[in-house]
Amino acid sequence: MSTTTSTPSTPSTSSTPSTTRTVRKTVARLRRTAEGIDRQTPAHRDRAIDGLRALALLAVPTGHWLLGGFTLDSDGGLHNASPLSAFGALAPASWVLQMLGIFFLVGGYASALSFRRRPGSAGAWLKGRIVRLGRPVLGVTAVWAVAAPVLYAAGVPEASLRTGATLVIQPLWFVGVYVVVTALTPYCVRAARFLGGWAAVPLLGSVAVVDFLRYGPLADSVPSWLSLVNILPGWLFAYQLGVSWGERRIGRRGAWLLLAGGTLLFAALLAVFHYPASMVGVPGEARTNSHPPSLLVLALASAQSGAAILLRDRLARVLARPALWAPVVVINLCAMTILCWHQTAMLAAAVPGSFAGELAGLTTAPDSLAWIAARLAWMPVFAALLVGIARYARRFEGPPRQGEGRRATALRRTVAGLLAAGFAVFALGLA
Repeated sequence: MSTTTSTPSTPSTSSTPSTTRTVRKTVARLRRTAEGIDRQTPAHRDRAIDGLRALALLAVPTGHWLLGGFTLDSDGGLHNASPLSAFGALAPASWVLQMLGIFFLVGGYASALSFRRRPGSAGAWLKGRIVRLGRPVLGVTAVWAVAAPVLYAAGVPEASLRTGATLVIQPLWFVGVYVVVTALTPYCVRAARFLGGWAAVPLLGSVAVVDFLRYGPLADSVPSWLSLVNILPGWLFAYQLGVSWGERRIGRRGAWLLLAGGTLLFAALLAVFHYPASMVGVPGEARTNSHPPSLLVLALASAQSGAAILLRDRLARVLARPALWAPVVVINLCAMTILCWHQTAMLAAAVPGSFAGELAGLTTAPDSLAWIAARLAWMPVFAALLVGIARYARRFEGPPRQGEGRRATALRRTVAGLLAAGFAVFALGLA
């Protein structure tokens, strides 16, 4: 009688699984791309400034995605809601995510250097800047002007479209303000050369006076429109600091003064003068810090500006690494695309989701800790949608196509302008 024994087969380990090879190839490709970007970067490029701009840019979608929720009405329409209404303890998150002070600081710094190196007149320099800012705005508003009636015909409720239009146009106010402060660059440069960093103090004082009038003992007799006076000096403050920095009139001592003074003023306004803790508007609250900016916004901008100036050299050393520098370059190249289209990315998930009913963290009321956890899970989805949208929307940041005549370019701009105006009328509730 004979017996046969069989040896169990063992899986082969001689070859690397295809998924591992794919990952390695992808990592190698990304490394080569990052190294290529690093080699192409001019030696004089100020990486710290670009890094600060990228940080401020990413804070915009992060803040809007995290602190902007929706509710559904009985007809399936989307309406804006904020978790800050239910969770006042989240207010400190807005102190971190409100980085417009850094954005204006970096903008003023870059404008001062660009204005100094301009090859032509101040008018030509300003025109070039306005065109670069205006083209992406016309693009997003024109696209929405065409998309809104199509979506309505497809069954999207009017309430959802109005909510979406409000969200899309909401961050675009920044572009208008930025154009105005950019136009003031020649005067800011003169002020910086004469007064240094102290040139921003009168702007701080102006906002303080208006805040005293609208919140102090005379508040009942002060007209409501007076608060609008704060718009220009409120946002020009950090820009002027940036111009003074670019003119090399703010050093480490001035930076420490900005950081310490801004921090102390911020704490005093909260603890003693009872300013609202949130840096963004909270539905139902009578006072807001951001629209128009209050003195608390300037205090935060001062502290942020001081910290940015002090950390500049360290940040530049960190961004000398190609793997960290490459994302900064990409973000800066897509700056206006991120600003103009990030709300559309969130709506690209929320509007289809509204047809499915209540989805946790997307179309449910932002009134529980579970909503916060679910919203954090949705944010990578929003980011992926923004990347997909940016592949096509990025063209609005570029110059007109080569070979296109002036007449065709003018016609396209006219049509885009009319569409944008129509969308603005709809978004502002005027139609």
